[in-house]
Amino acid sequence: MRDRILTLCVIVGVVSPAMAENWPAWRGAEGTGISREKNLPAQWGGTENIRWKIPLAEPCNSTPIVWDERIFLTQGLEKGKRRALIALNRKTGATEWQQEVTSDVEETSHPQNPPCSASPVTDGKAVFANFASGGILACTLDGKRLWHRDLGPVLSRWGNGGSPILYGKLVIVFHGPGTPSILYGLDRETGKTVWTSEETPINSPVFGSWSTPVVVRVGDRDELVLPLPGEKIGSLGFFKGYEPASGKTLWQIDGLGNEVYAMPIFGAGGRVIVGVSGHNGPTLAIRAGGSGNATETHRLWRTETKNPQRVSSGVIHDDHLYLADATGVLQCLKAVTGESVFQERLGGNLWGSILLADGKLYVSNLEGDTYVVRASPKFEMLAKNSVGEPTYAALAPAHGELFLRTHGHLYCISSAAGTK
Repeated sequence: MRDRILTLCVIVGVVSPAMAENWPAWRGAEGTGISREKNLPAQWGGTENIRWKIPLAEPCNSTPIVWDERIFLTQGLEKGKRRALIALNRKTGATEWQQEVTSDVEETSHPQNPPCSASPVTDGKAVFANFASGGILACTLDGKRLWHRDLGPVLSRWGNGGSPILYGKLVIVFHGPGTPSILYGLDRETGKTVWTSEETPINSPVFGSWSTPVVVRVGDRDELVLPLPGEKIGSLGFFKGYEPASGKTLWQIDGLGNEVYAMPIFGAGGRVIVGVSGHNGPTLAIRAGGSGNATETHRLWRTETKNPQRVSSGVIHDDHLYLADATGVLQCLKAVTGESVFQERLGGNLWGSILLADGKLYVSNLEGDTYVVRASPKFEMLAKNSVGEPTYAALAPAHGELFLRTHGHLYCISSAAGTK
């Protein structure tokens, strides 16, 4: 219970109505991709509503996080030989500090997934970054290095992507995929191992989890949920539930594919958790809880037909599930049943995870376009915004602004900027 209270204190501090909202983690404070911000800009491009943009050293896929007047992002340098955690001034984009680690490991990644795909996370006191083969780094908000923990190399054929999350006194991070694949609970103050859970280690481009775990409340307990591949290539993947304070396995629900990029999507009053497989694999909806193999009792629905390729994480809003397909199509389904509501083509290759804010869905494609769509079971396109640069990251909303990372720049998008 004390761990749960500590976690809630962070969330309450983030969303207090007396202050604008921070965006302290990948997919936000609650891991849903949903922001409480109002009046975020819906249109931009060229000089319209661009408050500032700054150049970035190398292509990188991670999304920035925001706490008060600072933006934090991870950045690969020298093609990953150096890996940096950078703090920027939110008002100007100027670098306030930069801490680096080095990595001599030749990570066998995919060209579309350069080093530093994981977003950092902060509790407002310290900021934590997962650099995969470069280890886990913890710094104070003003740039003092607290600790660095080397967990060994990550040797997946397609690199890595899982971001760290915070729970109680722990930093929880999936060190994988490939060989090894280990879920760690680390002491937030020291970086020392509190618990581990060793998962199936297979180094294959069509096997592994690039996902980030989430913590959900089920009855009187918290559960850490992570999608994982099967025990071997070709077997069913599954959702796995853990006790977050100890790493103890609570349950398993089968039905995913062997390749998962997206973070678990949860909503509908906590009744539904959805996992989407990559490589044309199935979509699986479950309810958490249970014990042992809970497939028969806790699986809600599963798509049996061949699915489009999916990389991005979706959102659940008003009992509707919104998914972006890599083929450029936005889908709306009923979250509890999986029944299709609409499929509408937006365009390009939709890799950016969906942001929901103020009744609007924001989703970006690799070509540099961000589509804004009404969050409604009746499809309504509101805007298409282009920056003309490769974009793999998701939008980060905070303090009335949007922060967009491309392979070349970081943009601050603000209605207050107007047209320059």
